[in-house]
Amino acid sequence: MAAAVSALGSLGTPDPDGGGSSGSEDEARPGTAAAAAAQKREERLRKFRDLHMKRNEARKLNHQEVVEEDKRLKLPPNWEAKKARLEWELKVEEKKKECAARGEDYERVKLLEISAEDAERWERKKKRKNPDLGFSDYAAAQLRQYQRLTRQIKPDLEQYERLKEQYGEALYPTSDSLLHGTHVPSKEGVDRMVADLEKQIEKREKYSRRRPYNDDADIDYINERNAKFNKKAERFYGKYTAEIKQNLERGTAV
Repeated sequence: MAAAVSALGSLGTPDPDGGGSSGSEDEARPGTAAAAAAQKREERLRKFRDLHMKRNEARKLNHQEVVEEDKRLKLPPNWEAKKARLEWELKVEEKKKECAARGEDYERVKLLEISAEDAERWERKKKRKNPDLGFSDYAAAQLRQYQRLTRQIKPDLEQYERLKEQYGEALYPTSDSLLHGTHVPSKEGVDRMVADLEKQIEKREKYSRRRPYNDDADIDYINERNAKFNKKAERFYGKYTAEIKQNLERGTAV
């Protein structure tokens, strides 16, 4: 019994070499683990708050973009071009005011700012411009003809001044004026009209019209494209293949 008590006493006696510090380490380890867990939890909460703030910010930006897109869709189709045009006109007006304040000519200043390459490119573009877009309907063709004829008219200012001195206020007709039979065209005007009509007739004769269909012609084609090809072949090789074609038609070909 005494031996057992002494053995138990020896287990409870602290080790002089420091063996008793294991108990304090065991007590400190749970506190360190709890602090690390709390720090990790705080870091996760901070990341969660950051993500939540980013999500709210993204939602706000998306809503603003949806509102702006809805506004753009409600605008006219050519709104961007109109806006750019208006901004350009405002800049031009400001530039003109600045040039006027300095006593300079705006057209001259504008030409000085244009490079030689841009000027050459614009000149080439003007030369390439073809106002004749082809035939669309008779109304458009008549309008183009009218515009072409009116561009050719060159007013005679001297004749206008003479008529103004001769007739006075009667030169400007009103609803009560009688115009029929009062105007006699000059010989130069009649000659000019005749020359223009002859030019129109000459130009009209050069138009390529669709050839009428000949019912009596031989059908040696399967479609219109093949008919054009056969005509070209006949034009170039017809004189060489005429005898062969006749023999095939008679059935005497060897």
